[in-house]
Amino acid sequence: MSVSAVLSAVPAAAHADTAPGEGPHTGATRPQEPRTGAAPAVLMPPPVRAEDSGDRLTVTVRHLGDTDGRTYELRCHPAGGSHPTPEQACETLDRRTTWGKDPFAPGAPGTLCTMLYGGPATAHVTGTWAGRPVDARFDRADGCQIARWDALVPLLPDTGGQ
Repeated sequence: MSVSAVLSAVPAAAHADTAPGEGPHTGATRPQEPRTGAAPAVLMPPPVRAEDSGDRLTVTVRHLGDTDGRTYELRCHPAGGSHPTPEQACETLDRRTTWGKDPFAPGAPGTLCTMLYGGPATAHVTGTWAGRPVDARFDRADGCQIARWDALVPLLPDTGGQ
C-alpha cells in the first residue's frame, strides 16, 4: 500500500467508531458525510520537496581579521552544507532550541551589559530553523553581545577572544 493511500485513510477512519459528541475533544463531532453516497473528500498536503526539508541557514561573517568575509550554508536534519563543522553547529542549535525560546533572539531591552569590546566581527544569519524564519544579526560590541555570539559557537566562528 502506498504512503499516500495510508495517509489518506487516516483522517477518514480516525474516529469511525466514535459517536458525535464523544472522543478526546469535548463537543467534537464527525464531519457530515455527503448524502450522495460518494466517499468524503480527503485533503492531502502537497508532496515534500527536497529544498523544503530540514533546517537551512546562511551564515555570513565579516571582519574576522583573516578575510574580508565568509558565507556558509548550513543544513540540519540531516547535517550538511558548506559550513566547516555542520554536525557540531546543528547540535549546538538543537541544544539551544526549546519551546517558547528563540535561539537567535537579541538580548532583552534594558539589559545591563559590561562595556567590554570583543572586536569588529559581525555575522548575519538567515534562513529557516524549527519551521520559523530567521533573520538575526550578531556583533561583539559589549559583554551581552559577546555572550550571545559565544553561545552559538560553532554556528558562528570562535573568535579566540579577538
